[in-house]
Amino acid sequence: MDELLKKIRGHSRTGSETKEFREATKKDALMHLQKELEKLLATASPSRKDYVRKEFEGFTSLFRRFLAEEGPSVDWNKIEKLPTNAIRNYEELATPTAENIHKMLQKLVVVKLNGGLGTSMGCRGPKSVIPVRNDLTFLDLTVQQIEELNKQYKVNVPLVLMNSFNTDEDTEKILRKYNNIQIEIHTFSQSCFPRINRDSFLPIAKNCNIEEDIEAWYPPGHGDFYESFKNSGLLKKFIDTGREYCFISNIDNLGATVDLKILNTLMNPIDDVHEFVMEVTDKTRADVKGGTLMQYENKLRLLEIAQVPNDHLDDFKSIKTFKYFNTNNIWVKLDAIDRVIEENILNMEIIINKKVVNGINVVQLETAVGAAMKCFENAIGINVPRSRFLPVKKTSDLLLVMSNLYNLKFGSLRMSPQRMFPATPLVKLGDSHFSKVKEFLSRFANIPDILELDHLTVSGDVTFGKNVSLKGTVIIIANHGDRIDVPSGAILENKIVSGNLRILDH
Repeated sequence: MDELLKKIRGHSRTGSETKEFREATKKDALMHLQKELEKLLATASPSRKDYVRKEFEGFTSLFRRFLAEEGPSVDWNKIEKLPTNAIRNYEELATPTAENIHKMLQKLVVVKLNGGLGTSMGCRGPKSVIPVRNDLTFLDLTVQQIEELNKQYKVNVPLVLMNSFNTDEDTEKILRKYNNIQIEIHTFSQSCFPRINRDSFLPIAKNCNIEEDIEAWYPPGHGDFYESFKNSGLLKKFIDTGREYCFISNIDNLGATVDLKILNTLMNPIDDVHEFVMEVTDKTRADVKGGTLMQYENKLRLLEIAQVPNDHLDDFKSIKTFKYFNTNNIWVKLDAIDRVIEENILNMEIIINKKVVNGINVVQLETAVGAAMKCFENAIGINVPRSRFLPVKKTSDLLLVMSNLYNLKFGSLRMSPQRMFPATPLVKLGDSHFSKVKEFLSRFANIPDILELDHLTVSGDVTFGKNVSLKGTVIIIANHGDRIDVPSGAILENKIVSGNLRILDH
């Protein structure tokens, strides 16, 4: 079946292969998968059987589309120049009047993608419960933002969390602490699909008891939002109560707050009604692998690096050719989501994620929420300030958001007015000593002053004393076996520190 994987993805084929043979092989793979899913379904408890059946129908549909795809999903020569109005400049958007703000917010739903775990940063449980500032977690900050919005404009904007089976139970327990806060919180869980063996294309799970073998299952990416949101009943509920748009973002993007200028552009359009808006920002050298926007077959759509032919990778990474990248802050019209699903035109590119689980080579099929852009009418991009993209993926990002570079007010982070230039510093912390949150925190007596920092690289066994100030470009490298203790009160400006530096009490 590994050969089938190659054929489907457009790798070289021998001359003896015929279309009929390939079709028969695919049909065979689909038939075997469906038989195995039936066996798995038989192990589900009676109370969950209907739910699991619906999940498996979704997975079968994804698998069928995966088999049907041949070769790269993008013909590079068909990429067209972006139309003039495809990407709007945020600075040129109109500011809504005070009386309009109340009406607009009453039609909004805020959705946070909350399916990820904190394991990559050495934490247990949902990533959203990692403390990021003043002992407040991603979830705390999100709740504070919505609470302040509701108080300020006397509205009731609901918060919706899309959990995964990895985060659902823990999130539900944590949400109890917000019971006395005036905010309406809803949750739903995205799909849970079986990982398949890369050789046989059959599920590696032996039964439907996920807890028994959690590694045999996976959440299929945030592109699953649309179907799962509808299946949860929340989509219908919000449409029926007069809500019109949802604002979707990753819960670890601390810059993704409700923006009234963008909301106004959607609610009070000058020309066409935009069913889908993707926030993009100017690409820098740090973002060259991020998704971008292209005009393709008369539609604005997302282009991911996985879709790019190898001989065009340099073109894709070029800041001149593709100036913007996707922040994954997305605004979508609710009734359009319903229509696209009902008409069965929700067709997102499939991401093939190869992993090794318990020594078995597996494949998991995923989709991205932004890839649905081409399915909606009059989709546009809005080129937003970099401040709306503040993700915390690594401890180097955590250093920035914990520092005096940002001020915190009502759950929102704003760059300090004392920072002389708007660009955030480039920070690189060595994986072996800084990648886990607990170890990262143990290396700082307190977070250094970085208001005037441009670039920081730290590698090896390095610790920082209290009230350290870092300015300009600072590189600190402790070689293997050496240790560097940056003393309290130290001011390092355009310095390279290497070797061994320990200051001991006398």
